[in-house]
Amino acid sequence: MKQTTLVLILAACWATQPLAQNYPSKPVRVVIGYAPGGSADAGIRPLAKVLEPLLGQPLIIENKPGNAGGVAMEFMVKAPADGYTLYYFDSGPLTVAPHLAKVGYTLASFTQLGHVCGSGSMLVVHPATPFRSMADVIAASKAEPNKWSYGTSGVGGPHHLSGEYFKSVTGASLLHIPYKGGGPAMTDLMGGQVPMLFSSLGPAVGAVKGGKIRALAVTSLTRSAAFPDVPTMDELGLKGFDSTAWYGLLGPAGLPQEVVSRWTQALAKAAGDKAGMDAINATGCDVNIQSPAATVERIKTDIAKWGRVIKEANIKAD
Repeated sequence: MKQTTLVLILAACWATQPLAQNYPSKPVRVVIGYAPGGSADAGIRPLAKVLEPLLGQPLIIENKPGNAGGVAMEFMVKAPADGYTLYYFDSGPLTVAPHLAKVGYTLASFTQLGHVCGSGSMLVVHPATPFRSMADVIAASKAEPNKWSYGTSGVGGPHHLSGEYFKSVTGASLLHIPYKGGGPAMTDLMGGQVPMLFSSLGPAVGAVKGGKIRALAVTSLTRSAAFPDVPTMDELGLKGFDSTAWYGLLGPAGLPQEVVSRWTQALAKAAGDKAGMDAINATGCDVNIQSPAATVERIKTDIAKWGRVIKEANIKAD
């Protein structure tokens, strides 16, 4: 009886060995939580191009839009933990959404594979305003409380959080004007209907270069590759100021360690592909490959920070 049991145990071990050694042995599905053509789509495609030869299998991109990435998160909770269904996710559904609504997942519902890239907001103003610097905005808003307003792509989004975090840190008095998307907000800024925006970087490139709007600062800790001449708020005196929406890769809870290691190694090697990383940087999301452990710590830090900002600003979901 003991010998039979030992044989069965050894057989099970041998059966699992090829899985560890040969993963991935078939195409890997990578879900994104938004429709084609957005920033998630723009980032995952150059990344996939670099990763596919490293992994030896194609990455099949599948769009599952809805609820600002929440639909895809709920889907991933129930996905098989075999490494063949993963998610190129943005940080909001993990770090912000739980403070605004009830969600069907927690940090423990997923296995983190690594941080990929991050994108801060950018404070941009209409050229007709008197603002030539971030300090000008702070001083004017304090001198005339609530006279000045700022627009964003919507309530509870990363740019709204950037604006409220900015107000919290500086004491600036600014009214928030939410739009139904970054496009309408940028149109109104260029038309002079709103004096300033906290905006995503990608849509601002053409308008800044064309002189239609003026860029004052970015909210990430480091300057953006897309705007190397625009200073960070940290550089301008708001030490440690970091308001960054970021992307990473995750799988469902319980992914085998061999799968995690395979992806960690592939991402580390991908970071050395300059052409591939430059292609991601060009989308406005600055590459910063980090380990699963560092990614978990980043998530925990952001959960605490955005919880404080949302409570202080009394932000409610639409």
